[in-house]
Amino acid sequence: MEERTLIRLKPREEDRILAGHPWIYDNEIARAEGPAVLGAEVRAYSARGRFLGSGTLSPGSKIRVRLHSRSDQDWDGAFSRKTLDAALAFRRRVRDLSSESARIVFGEADGLPGLVADRFVGESVGPDGKLSGRTGSWVVLQVLAAGAEARKAGIMEALNDSLSPDGILERSDAPVRRLEGLPPAVGILSGSVPDRIQIRENGLSFFVDLAAGQKTGWFLDQRENRAAAAAYAPGRSVLDVFCNAGGFGLCAARAGAASVLAVDSSEAAVAQVLENARANGLSDTVKARAENAFDFLRDLEQEGRRFGMIVLDPPAFAKNRASLEGATRGYKEINLRALRLLEAGGILVTCSCSWWFDRERFRAVLEDAAADSGRRLRYLEDRGQAPDHPVVSGYPESRYLKCVIAEILDSRR
Repeated sequence: MEERTLIRLKPREEDRILAGHPWIYDNEIARAEGPAVLGAEVRAYSARGRFLGSGTLSPGSKIRVRLHSRSDQDWDGAFSRKTLDAALAFRRRVRDLSSESARIVFGEADGLPGLVADRFVGESVGPDGKLSGRTGSWVVLQVLAAGAEARKAGIMEALNDSLSPDGILERSDAPVRRLEGLPPAVGILSGSVPDRIQIRENGLSFFVDLAAGQKTGWFLDQRENRAAAAAYAPGRSVLDVFCNAGGFGLCAARAGAASVLAVDSSEAAVAQVLENARANGLSDTVKARAENAFDFLRDLEQEGRRFGMIVLDPPAFAKNRASLEGATRGYKEINLRALRLLEAGGILVTCSCSWWFDRERFRAVLEDAAADSGRRLRYLEDRGQAPDHPVVSGYPESRYLKCVIAEILDSRR
């Protein structure tokens, strides 16, 4: 058994931890004894000596300790296996893992801090662009914290034993690794992994770029929200802004939208939208343009364009507390312009994926945008992330995605 680091918190710093939060910040620690190495096993105690839990150490990070257990438990291979099996048992209750892609590990929410794993089920795409005709499964990992990095071998063994994927790809290239003192790491860890695959979601086929797509290649957290938004699309002209690979727009087209215009600043994303539209026989309905969203919304307003539905699914504008003011301006601007572009009775589908920008702040922005646009909103649905991205008590960071569906209640004043 490796030597453990013992930490004692400052007085009255344990309440958040006792409520279930898995992070201990550097400024909450009174003293530490033991090795200060990346990923070292930690046992945490309150100022009065109450045992708080077992975790791993990130000596250079503001998040100094990430707890993985509330008992005296090393994060060893057996712990990885047991915790992964529990995460998979939950996924099998909310997903058909035999045919559906899913997030199978959601970091601290699943008791495996700093680890994200998405399992994709689909067909590989060859270098010639042709489908293989054979269904396979692949796991894409993001290892984002020192504790998970130090235990990667045991995690790999558990994943291979529990899932038998055709291959495991690491995409640990997120900027947060620098805060953990870790360099980027990208590459195939086991088996073979194609650069591109085609998956099925909501009755549609989507090409996914595992090697170079954003994060793990596909945003699985919006699956149910795409289907929910599509229910309002029949007969409407739809504008899908920050469209990425077209998940919202294609679902709307399949549901019977009269037209879909998908917009993203990335030329590669626009090409993928058009490719996905062709694969689903929706090219007559779905068009796509590479544009800066802020500029394009302004230009559409100046042209006097109107839409029956607008989807806003931007990247996280708020990366930290310091960026909240700028994020508020950004969310306000795009929602204000979208409201001005919607026809009477139109539908706004608006999202935020930043935990820092909480639901109350997001709703306040929508209220301000509605007032400034001279429109009134009827809130139809207030949604969150897909169930395979679980939300757990005591850890508010696990509830990050907001998706509001609203109707324009009246015409302009």
